[in-house]
Amino acid sequence: MPFRNSTPDPNAIAADLVTWFGHNARDYPWRRTRDPYAILIAEVMLQQTQIPTVLDRGFYACWLTRFPDFPSLAAAQEEEVLKAWEGLGYYRRARNLHRLAQEVMEQHNGVFPQDPAAILALPGVGPYTAGAVASFAFGLAEPIVDGNIARVLSRIYNDATPVDSTAGSKLLWERARELVRTTDDPRSLNSALMELGQTHCTPTKPACELCPVRSHCRTTDPASLPVKHARAEITAVTERVVFLRTSAGVLLELETGKRRTGLWKLPALPASHAENPPPVLLRTQYGITRYKVTLWVHESPAQPTAWPDTHRIIPLAELEAIPMPAPYRRALRELLEQGDFALLA
Repeated sequence: MPFRNSTPDPNAIAADLVTWFGHNARDYPWRRTRDPYAILIAEVMLQQTQIPTVLDRGFYACWLTRFPDFPSLAAAQEEEVLKAWEGLGYYRRARNLHRLAQEVMEQHNGVFPQDPAAILALPGVGPYTAGAVASFAFGLAEPIVDGNIARVLSRIYNDATPVDSTAGSKLLWERARELVRTTDDPRSLNSALMELGQTHCTPTKPACELCPVRSHCRTTDPASLPVKHARAEITAVTERVVFLRTSAGVLLELETGKRRTGLWKLPALPASHAENPPPVLLRTQYGITRYKVTLWVHESPAQPTAWPDTHRIIPLAELEAIPMPAPYRRALRELLEQGDFALLA
């Protein structure tokens, strides 16, 4: 790709992207609607989750069936909301959506605000989500920057400023804002930027020869961009829990920490047994953010009556209805499928 000294033309880039998107847009359910609620749900789900997971495993469709609008979500109990979110992780997203729906009902008379500043002020909404809903639902010329767009813009402008730095983030948002304000179709322009990063301007082996804006791109080494600061190392964590099944059900612990408040889990192994833990029933692993967790499930060292108030025997018939982090759900199902544990009275 020949090097060009001139600065990329935002008007030409936006026009080419909108034209390309008009002929090549992928068909997603959130692109078939202008409903701010349906678009908001999709954007929040996709913040930490891949599109195939959200669609192919039915999370998006099931959520909209269970909570089709702001009134139904606002009226739900938190436990219902967390259960509907189960399997997506990062449960703070679900709690924020719940709070947001309640605020829309209480502060905005049930109508999602169109003013970008008012959208940004809603619980759990950051600049990306605010810009996405404003442009996709209302056609407003609001910028968005996600990982795909950061990569596309870094390469178009041949900019090696680290995208996860303050200076890099500021440049990206300025360029995204400049682009979206040159078009009369912000919805398509923002969608096209994301789609380009998903399809052609990929992290490795970018398909530059097929890129609709290759004539505007200034990079000579696309694979080297974007530049990011060194990633934090993955930290190994050991987590020890217990499995106790009685004739009445399974002992579970209600979490109270910031990350998983309101979710049920296998109870933590009491600290008094840490040095000499009971026999292991199951060992499994899972990842979360920068941690790799080894989950050890032990036989219970105590009777059901010896546990704190945060612990409760849950009947087997109720287990699938309560919200539980996916790693514990998988472990519990595997233990119950083994089915060869002696029941305590």
